[in-house]
Amino acid sequence: MTAGREPTVRDVADWWATGISRIEPGIIELRGRPVQDLLGTTGFVETIWLLLRGDLPHSRHAALLEAALVASVDHGPHAPSIAAARMAATCGIGLNGAMATGINVLGDVHGGAGQQCVQLLNEICEAAAADEVIAAWRARDPYLPGFGHRFHPVDPRRDPLLSLVDEAVRDGVVAGRHLAAARAIEAVLGPRVPMNVDGATAVIYAELGFAPPLARGLFVLGRTVGILAHAWEETQQGRRIKGPIPPGIQPTYRP
Repeated sequence: MTAGREPTVRDVADWWATGISRIEPGIIELRGRPVQDLLGTTGFVETIWLLLRGDLPHSRHAALLEAALVASVDHGPHAPSIAAARMAATCGIGLNGAMATGINVLGDVHGGAGQQCVQLLNEICEAAAADEVIAAWRARDPYLPGFGHRFHPVDPRRDPLLSLVDEAVRDGVVAGRHLAAARAIEAVLGPRVPMNVDGATAVIYAELGFAPPLARGLFVLGRTVGILAHAWEETQQGRRIKGPIPPGIQPTYRP
């Protein structure tokens, strides 16, 4: 808008210009596709891809994305995002508030490893030597995102996810460069620090060409399913104002 000129309707419309959706009376289009043409023909995962990428995915790409999302849906009340949602659900804020509470716990430490791992894998793919990139990351922080797990000696989601990527590489569906980078990291860290779900899903997101921040967004999207299920279960138990520990146990007082 030109300075000093009165704003027009076009100025206001352009303020929220978007290539994602077209909504007018009687019209709902997603990336140029009428929503009625998607209903009954296009799955939820394909629609996620459509909105983020602008086109519909190859069926094998959609299968990889779906596997990554399913792998991330839940990790029980051990996960702070789930515990926070369950506590919030007993505070009278409704399911949407409980879900928002759980989602807002997902930050750099709990929920951000996938994004960080995609960035790490990208750097290895762009570098001449993986060892140099790994050494630089470990110089900043001995923890490498996507490897090791505080709860599982071997994350049960690792092998099935990587097997799907292996098959996709053999069939020419994805290139396999990020998969090779992830296995190079495992070789450096040794068998005691295997890839976890954040690393395995990061391989999928990176092989599919998603930017690192979208890896976090997609993890959050998947985990929202578990957050909803746990919040709903908690509301059915009739408990009010549930705290992090049972009321009969008092926190240790340290003066």
